Amino acid sequence: MKNSKFLTALLFMSVLVVTSCQDEIDNENGDNPNTNSANSTTASNLERSAMYDGSFDDFLDGMSCSSVLLPVTATINNTQVTLVTSSDYSLVLDIIGEFTDDDDSVQFQFPLTAKLSNYTEVLVANQSEFDALIEACENAENEAENAINCLNIDFPITILTYDVNVEQTGSVVIESEQQLYAYINNFDDTAFFAVNYPITATLNSNTAAEITSDADLQSYINECLTMYDDMEDAEEDAEALEDILVSGLFTIDTFVTAGIDTANDFSEFTLNFGNDLTITAENTVNAAISDVNGTYEVASELDIFLSLTFSQNANFELLNNTWEVTSYSESTISLRSTTNAAVTLVLTQI
Repeated sequence: MKNSKFLTALLFMSVLVVTSCQDEIDNENGDNPNTNSANSTTASNLERSAMYDGSFDDFLDGMSCSSVLLPVTATINNTQVTLVTSSDYSLVLDIIGEFTDDDDSVQFQFPLTAKLSNYTEVLVANQSEFDALIEACENAENEAENAINCLNIDFPITILTYDVNVEQTGSVVIESEQQLYAYINNFDDTAFFAVNYPITATLNSNTAAEITSDADLQSYINECLTMYDDMEDAEEDAEALEDILVSGLFTIDTFVTAGIDTANDFSEFTLNFGNDLTITAENTVNAAISDVNGTYEVASELDIFLSLTFSQNANFELLNNTWEVTSYSESTISLRSTTNAAVTLVLTQI
């Protein structure tokens, strides 16, 4: 089956700038008097921002350009599960998160239905067709034609339309992402449009922004895509840190709190990070002293964080914290408390 059946991401490479505009456009459009064609950069930005966001189930299908519609049955790491509603995603996440050092696999039962970035739904008959979806998505990402998921426009917005003489011909109120995608995707090649700024948007799911022009929209998109890339890099670093943790034993090299290094309190212990997110502190000098058990978690945002939780041992409970990873290597992991920057911890692999 042709890849084009599974992905619509149009190329918008040229920018049409109309330099002579009437006063009406100035009044309607503030600092942005220029109109845009169907193949303009602004059209591309709006369409990509309005594409269907299939990234919420990436842990399941491995691609952000589409999502797998439920119900669906899949074998996750040799365990078969049937997902009927979104609450069943936790079944998959629990299996994938059980061990940190395994290669997770997802095998779907076909046929299944996928929803694409252009909001259409297609029947995927077999693994070959599913692989074509993945390849098309990777190509779209490489060519910057995939959805921009880090900027969500707040609706409604108004789009003004113009003819070749830059005379306003009308306006349309857009109420949703799907409506915006369809409007831009089907926009007349002989007409022009302008966004009625200001509009508002949410960046990276939590930051509100007022957008006052096409250039402003481009700037915010560049900003959020850069942050998105940084978050992806941090996620990769977090995975690398997990691999280091489970690959060997560690000692506490320094533990500085209130200006005092109390690492000697832990000098007889080694830390063993398990691939099931448990951690065991074993006394290597006195076998009669019981092990100290705890759990750990590695997470990332723009930075990497290591959370430690011990119980039933006063000394080790002092380590209970969410630590920012300030640096790491195969031999040394340096940590700083997220609640008190003066508290630091250094782990050394033996």
